[in-house]
Amino acid sequence: MNRIIIVTGASKGIGREIAKELAIKGNTIIANYNKSEKDIKELQQELEKQNIKIDIVKADVSKREEASKLVKYTIEKYGKIDVLINNAGISQIKEFTQLTDEDWNNMINTNLNSVFYMCQEACNNMIHNKNGCIINISSIWGITGASCEVHYSVSKAGVDALTKALAKELGPSNIRVNSIAPGIIKTEMNAHLSEEEIQDIEEEIPLEKIGQAKDIERCVEWLINDEYTTGQVVSINGGWNI
Repeated sequence: MNRIIIVTGASKGIGREIAKELAIKGNTIIANYNKSEKDIKELQQELEKQNIKIDIVKADVSKREEASKLVKYTIEKYGKIDVLINNAGISQIKEFTQLTDEDWNNMINTNLNSVFYMCQEACNNMIHNKNGCIINISSIWGITGASCEVHYSVSKAGVDALTKALAKELGPSNIRVNSIAPGIIKTEMNAHLSEEEIQDIEEEIPLEKIGQAKDIERCVEWLINDEYTTGQVVSINGGWNI
């Protein structure tokens, strides 16, 4: 089935894998990016070699007006939004006592406010159509908390809380809202970890390996196709948090 799908933060990592695989499977993808124009165009060109097109749109979704423009662009061009995947996010490792207001606000704006803006802007169209699927990418740290990542953990816990509450509110309109909480995934966001640190983490994980972006993408596909799952935080972490 060809669905109209917005993927925020689609230029790298998990978002890139999601946009790529869903496009390959025949969906219409609006791939959002903010700063990584080179990466998103490389993805677009890679898919064009397979005669697959994606629509790339620049927008800083941490700002209400740009999130609104992204949603309006999609509706004006394609008539509707079937699926919204909120993946855009940043991370930062910093001791709590050293966090500045700028650090805190940047994290909350990018990781949590963007989800609020995108959901609010998109849900009116979904409510009108009595159909929709929203998938928010959170984190294991939103569940367990992480030392030296307090602001990141708070932002992701907020995403999970938003997911559960919104699922209750939008359920009568046949709109499903879920979040996926990845553990350690091999992406650029975790590139700062040394090989030794990765090995130490793998020893703590029952499946003895870190995750891949495709592991998250497969869950996204399932949540899109499933018709009776909503308000859930799906933890994909190899058993790291049980």
